[in-house]
Amino acid sequence: MRIAVYGSGGVGAYFGGRLAQIGQDVTFIARNENLSALRSKGLKVGSIAGDFSIEKIKVTNNPAEVGIVDYVLCCVKSWQVPSAARAMKPMVGPDTLVVPLQNGIEAPDQLAGILDADKVLGGLCAIVAFQANPGHVKHSGGNPLIRFGHLDNHADPRVNALSEMFNHCNGVKSSIPEDIKVAMWQKFMLITPWSGLGAVSRAPIGVLLDQPETRDLLTEATEEVFQLGLASEINLPADSVSKTLATLAGIPPNSTTSMQRDLVAGRPSELDAQNGAVVRLAYELDLDTPLNRFILYSLRSLELRARGALKFNRRSKHR
Repeated sequence: MRIAVYGSGGVGAYFGGRLAQIGQDVTFIARNENLSALRSKGLKVGSIAGDFSIEKIKVTNNPAEVGIVDYVLCCVKSWQVPSAARAMKPMVGPDTLVVPLQNGIEAPDQLAGILDADKVLGGLCAIVAFQANPGHVKHSGGNPLIRFGHLDNHADPRVNALSEMFNHCNGVKSSIPEDIKVAMWQKFMLITPWSGLGAVSRAPIGVLLDQPETRDLLTEATEEVFQLGLASEINLPADSVSKTLATLAGIPPNSTTSMQRDLVAGRPSELDAQNGAVVRLAYELDLDTPLNRFILYSLRSLELRARGALKFNRRSKHR
């Protein structure tokens, strides 16, 4: 099987690297310093599931050089999905499947609007990983999980084959959910309140859960996403909120989300795809999500500054 990994940051490098580690034909799409490092030094992954490195990997910044593949793992940030979809067209043939692994729930529709809808799966992953340096990724928390399937949940041997490949990898578990939309919304319920409140408070998940006030806020924000899912005709189980909080309690207490880290560092983030999506979709359904709206508007100025649309000093001097 030929696999392309579009986006070679923490998620793409980890999951693509694990496939390459077992001998799969994997090509990474990368850019800038990361591209240069991967070409010259290969891929290095520091992982709590076992460090590994791949000295010689296939990597390019030009998808047309790759040709048609069996699978594309779309691992870019959420706001990059439309441009990535257009760029990956030369790799997508009649039997190619595209697996989006973004935080959020809108990437499949964005991909399907540019590629053929029957080639796009729903997908999600769970991992705490980040790019430490160009060509070097650290997996610092969580048991890496990847799940995907057709949006109408029909069976497909190509989906089964990819899941089996991942399950042959060290440090990865894969499964095909009975309902991929439910699975994606469950991830959305977990990551969005955590990302937003983590960014507002600058606190890791352990602190958010330990402090009664922030735990209450986390519960309230999760309930808003749950109610939005039900209104969107997603068959979320009745105990989804309590199970989400229980899952968060099992995450290493010093963990933060990529959106939180990006905003704190002054980089563009996935705010619009997470809390922004909650507010936007709720408005379309005439629902109120006051806490997610507060989070969105509290953080929007930081997002605009990171994207060069707004200028202000990080610190003001007062007398």
